[in-house]
Amino acid sequence: MSDHPIPAAQSALLIVDLQNDFLDPKGAYGRAGQTAADIAALPPRIKPFADLMRSKGGFVISTQFTLVPGKGGEPLISPHLKQLRPFLAKGDFLPGAWGHQLVDLLQPADLTIEKIAYSAFYMTRLEWVLRKCRIEKLYVAGIVTNGGVASTVRDAHIRDVETVVLEDGCAAFTAETHATAIAALRPVCRVASIAEAMSELAAS
Repeated sequence: MSDHPIPAAQSALLIVDLQNDFLDPKGAYGRAGQTAADIAALPPRIKPFADLMRSKGGFVISTQFTLVPGKGGEPLISPHLKQLRPFLAKGDFLPGAWGHQLVDLLQPADLTIEKIAYSAFYMTRLEWVLRKCRIEKLYVAGIVTNGGVASTVRDAHIRDVETVVLEDGCAAFTAETHATAIAALRPVCRVASIAEAMSELAAS
């Protein structure tokens, strides 16, 4: 925790990977039957907090998992990901494409960060953007709790960025996996409900 109150204008909601290719039935994961009700429920749950953040002068940042197109447009896919998700194909998570975008309900994002791995800090401009915008506090939501969320939060922790994970604003493919990941994050960040975080933000 910071030893001084951080105003809303220096805070951000960091939305991890809530993209059409992950959530929409017509997206890459939806077409492959890789869906979960807890994940699908996130956008309407997060929207009130995103709206409040905007109204208080804070930032909404969207991270976009990205498959960089190589020669002929074929995506550059890490071997471990290809093994886990063999259905990923040309055009999926393509920069600028519909599937790559933040879901409509949560748009627009003030800042967008393309990422190629679990952490939104790994080989991205996120740290630079936070510094330039004087953002000192992150409220983190999105998917999956045990992957992109956990990795990003841990990287924020080692950079001394005050971080709050919105427990009911994150999800994994099973409730058990989500709960285990949240428990493992408690030593490195604060965990709060969306309602608790909204009360805090409204008073800032």
